[in-house]
Amino acid sequence: MIPLRRFYPLAAFLGGFIWDALTIGQRVKTLDFWRLGAFLVGAAVLALWMARREALQAVAPEPGEGLRGRMPALLWQAPYLLLNFFYGGIFSALFILYFKSSGHLGTWLMTAFLGALLVGNEFAGKRYGKRFTLTWALFALSAILLFNFALPQLVGSLDARWFYISTGVGVMLAHVLQRLSPGRPGSVLPAWGLAAVLLLAWNYGMIAPVPLVKRDMAVGHEFVQHGGHYALTLEKAPAWQFWREQATTLHLREGERLYGVSAVFAPKGVTAALEHRWEMRDETGWHEVARSQFQTAGGRERGYRGYSWVADPADGDWRFTVGTQDGRTIGTLSLTVVHDAPPADSTVVREF
Repeated sequence: MIPLRRFYPLAAFLGGFIWDALTIGQRVKTLDFWRLGAFLVGAAVLALWMARREALQAVAPEPGEGLRGRMPALLWQAPYLLLNFFYGGIFSALFILYFKSSGHLGTWLMTAFLGALLVGNEFAGKRYGKRFTLTWALFALSAILLFNFALPQLVGSLDARWFYISTGVGVMLAHVLQRLSPGRPGSVLPAWGLAAVLLLAWNYGMIAPVPLVKRDMAVGHEFVQHGGHYALTLEKAPAWQFWREQATTLHLREGERLYGVSAVFAPKGVTAALEHRWEMRDETGWHEVARSQFQTAGGRERGYRGYSWVADPADGDWRFTVGTQDGRTIGTLSLTVVHDAPPADSTVVREF
């Protein structure tokens, strides 16, 4: 039977992940960045302390019977559990920013991958000895993701060089930490590998343009702008599609426009050049039909709003994308346009 204690590190990681997912909300505020920075500092201190313990060749006590008998072994493992809690807290907060708000499924895959690393590390521990290779990799990834957001927000710029600089700083911190550790346990090479993967993903547009965060997107008809109020008529999703608010098929009358509205959050002081891209699919693939460009102004809680339209679109599959003017995608909506009257009682007016 597999000892239950081998799952303690995974439980600690998920505990930190769930805690932040429940308490932070839909975006990270400035105060949250300070807290996440404290988590990163705490992780560094714990890693150094654990390395010192390894260098002294201290031996973990075997768990005994009852709560009192298990307590020494649990106290021995406590720093490692706290370290994983810190990692979980950092990843959950950046999950909200990197993926949940921008609509990427990749966050769940990344989280599952990290959880698998933690479990695999526990079962491979006796075979490969020390856990520090994974510790440095997770520390580097935590630092990189945090600095990817904090640095552009601090300087008020979305220039790509800040992503490269913050990634380099994060992996260098892990490298320095490994060098400062007594005995220099583990290998820091996987940390450099993770940095290379992130840079590659950034260059291929697989990472959202941080620190921008998608707050809302919708496609519909009968758009109205009055003062500071935006209102768009949507078609509701069928009741059985409880996970959707908007139907994937939009009915338009002849001559009607197809409207798209987006709201993208940017921190105060950060501006960005955004655009809406309208694409239609035919037998040869997706083709751009229209493009509308505009500038954001950071600081609005519900996000900076933009709207665009396509006049009298043809029937078929369409894609509405909001992204930066250098080609990075923030969010995409796919739909099918049909020229027909909307079903009775299927429309609703949404304000932005």
